[in-house]
Amino acid sequence: MNVFVTGASGYIGGSIAVALLAHGHSVRGLVRCAEKAQALARLGLEPVVGGLDDAALLAREAERCDAVLSAASSDHRPSIDTLLDALAGSGKPLLHTSGSSVIADDARGMSAAATAFDESTPLHVPPVKAARRDLDLAVQAAAQRGVRSVVLCNAMIYGAGHGLHTESAQVPTLVREARRTGAARVVGAGLNRWSNVHVDDVCALYLLALEKAPPGAFYFVENGEASFREIGEAIAARLGLGPVEPWPIEEAAAALGAVSAHYTYGSNSRVKAVRARDELGWAPRHRSVTHWIEHEMPLPA
Repeated sequence: MNVFVTGASGYIGGSIAVALLAHGHSVRGLVRCAEKAQALARLGLEPVVGGLDDAALLAREAERCDAVLSAASSDHRPSIDTLLDALAGSGKPLLHTSGSSVIADDARGMSAAATAFDESTPLHVPPVKAARRDLDLAVQAAAQRGVRSVVLCNAMIYGAGHGLHTESAQVPTLVREARRTGAARVVGAGLNRWSNVHVDDVCALYLLALEKAPPGAFYFVENGEASFREIGEAIAARLGLGPVEPWPIEEAAAALGAVSAHYTYGSNSRVKAVRARDELGWAPRHRSVTHWIEHEMPLPA
């Protein structure tokens, strides 16, 4: 297949783009500047210089390709609307990358949620994430317009990426903060729990979804879970630091931004990838985020 990938220079999109190449697909990747275009070309991808707000470019690429992979943003509604309009009636796949913070609560690190959501569980979506949920539903609804549209809702992704950007978001941020302050810190008491998944297992699922996911499908993407305290303890062990320290939500918000502090680091986001395993035969291989942190995580100089 000839696949058009948005976010091709990013951690998720870049990793999946490289996996697509390794499995015999050709990839055209959207990047914002000539410098990244040159770097993308060195990986064997064909760069397309532009942005998510360039509707004419997105429509053109959607019409010329065999499939679209949206990995630039989980929240950019105009670009997805443009791609879906261009693909309408074609039967082509569009794989849209969402994130499980869509069901995050505001625990502020002080409690673990009792519920782990799967694809059959009614979702509890906080108002701040309502637009993301609406976008996911719009992608699924495009199945009624002749698009093989699929939403992949990723939990916390970890592991070294394979594209231009090799770092994920949550764990590396906490590692940098620990190295800066000399202490592994977690929001509140770190009792909040997130499901997680290794980037290689994410890539494997996207390849399966591209091949055989039915129109309108929604998949959670996870393989295990951990509390942020457990993640903090793994970081402390890897860096040779002392006990995990609490990070008051106000201080975390000042450093990370309020939405990130509350919904990326202080929330619960527990999901189960039941449908991907049952329907696509996805069989993730990697053990756990804490094992990876302690034994495999690269440490930059």
